Amino acid sequence: MSAISVLVAIPITSMARYRENLAKEPSLLVTYATSLEDAHATLRDANKHFDIFVADNALGDTYELIRAVRLEKPRLLILTVDEEADFSMPGRADDVSNTPFKDNELIRKIKRLAEERRLETVRADALPPIRSFAKALSKATKGLGKQQAAVNAIMDLGYDHVAFYAIERGRDTLTLMAQLGDNAVMNAMPQRADANSLVGAVARTGKSLIAARGSTPSHFLLEKGRFGAAAAVSVGQAIRFGVMLAFREPPDSISQEHVIMLELVCAQLASSLAKDQHE
Repeated sequence: MSAISVLVAIPITSMARYRENLAKEPSLLVTYATSLEDAHATLRDANKHFDIFVADNALGDTYELIRAVRLEKPRLLILTVDEEADFSMPGRADDVSNTPFKDNELIRKIKRLAEERRLETVRADALPPIRSFAKALSKATKGLGKQQAAVNAIMDLGYDHVAFYAIERGRDTLTLMAQLGDNAVMNAMPQRADANSLVGAVARTGKSLIAARGSTPSHFLLEKGRFGAAAAVSVGQAIRFGVMLAFREPPDSISQEHVIMLELVCAQLASSLAKDQHE
C-alpha cells in the first residue's frame, strides 16, 4: 500500500504509546497535534495534506472540531478514539476505535479506511470506460462476441496484448477464445492453458495475479522478454467463465490500481455471460 498521511490529535501524555504503536506500520506518515486548536490549525494549512484525521476523545470535546472539519474538508477521513467507552458510535466520524492498541486495532482501521477510499477513487475514475464497455456489451452477440468486446475494451486501456481463456464446462481445460495484439504474438499464443500456468492458477483460485519475468507462476512471453508485465484476472467468481490475460511491454507497468480496473471489466463480462445462460 502507498503511504498514508495521518494527523493524530492526542494528549501529550499519550504521545509515547501512540508513537510506539503507529511506528509498527511503515506506510503511515504521522503528524501529531497535542491540542484541538493545533489540530484544527494544522488541517487548515494549505501546504499540508492528510488522508486521515485521528482524534482522541481524551483530548477534550472533539465533537465541535469534527463538525467544523466535516464542513471544511468533506472528503477527509476521520477516525475517533474513545478508550473510556465499551462501545461507541462514530457519529460524524467514519469510524471509532475503543481499543486502539489491542491487536493493532488503530493501525488496522486506518489502513482499512485508506484502502476503501483508494478503491472508491479508482472506481470513480473507471466509470467512463466502464460505461463505454457496458454499451459495447449490450450490442455484442452472445458468447464470443462479448468475450471479444471485453478484450477490445482492455486493449483500449493501454495494454499491448490481451487474451481471454474460457473454462470448458465440466472440464479443467482452458481454451483461448479471443485475443488482440501483434499478429506474431497472436500466432504464438497457445490454444490451451496448462493448469500450472499463470492462467491456470487464477482459474483455480479466482484471485488476480500480477506477473513479471521470474515470477511463479509466470508466462513464456514474460520469460522470453517479449513483455515486461502481465496481469491475469478471473472472469466470474461464483461462476467462473474463464481468465483474462493482459500484457504490457515495460517492466513493472501493471499496478494494483490497473488490476482493479481489469476486475471491473471482467465483472461486467461475467455478469453479462451469466445473464445469457438464463435466457
